[in-house]
Amino acid sequence: MNRRNVMCLVLALPALARATAEFPEARVAAVAWLKQTDAGENAAAWASAGSAFKAAVTAAQWQQAVQGVRGPLGAVRERKDKNTTFTRSLPGAPDGQYAVLQFDTAFEKKAQAVETVTAAQEPDGTWRVVGYFIR
Repeated sequence: MNRRNVMCLVLALPALARATAEFPEARVAAVAWLKQTDAGENAAAWASAGSAFKAAVTAAQWQQAVQGVRGPLGAVRERKDKNTTFTRSLPGAPDGQYAVLQFDTAFEKKAQAVETVTAAQEPDGTWRVVGYFIR
């Protein structure tokens, strides 16, 4: 899976939805990862990401990408849950257990944005972030 696929995984919202409460660990993982990114802890965010994420982008590539995308937006002012969708299949990714979480986010220099975080359940059962997109 290449870098573009990881970053684009979150573009296709899956059709199979379940209640967020079914996999609360997915939300916990996504929010913890977002907090690392918010704090500029990009190396830590990369290290805590899933294996598909790490296979697609190096730590240095992630640092450059996040600075280019998040830097101009400024600090996060507010983030609210918008939508969570669960699926076993995403385009360009092997079958597995995925959560696509969307957040309405206000940044210092962009009042309205939607952040989409895709988390995957790793073989050891741990949920980790494998995709991130802002629009």
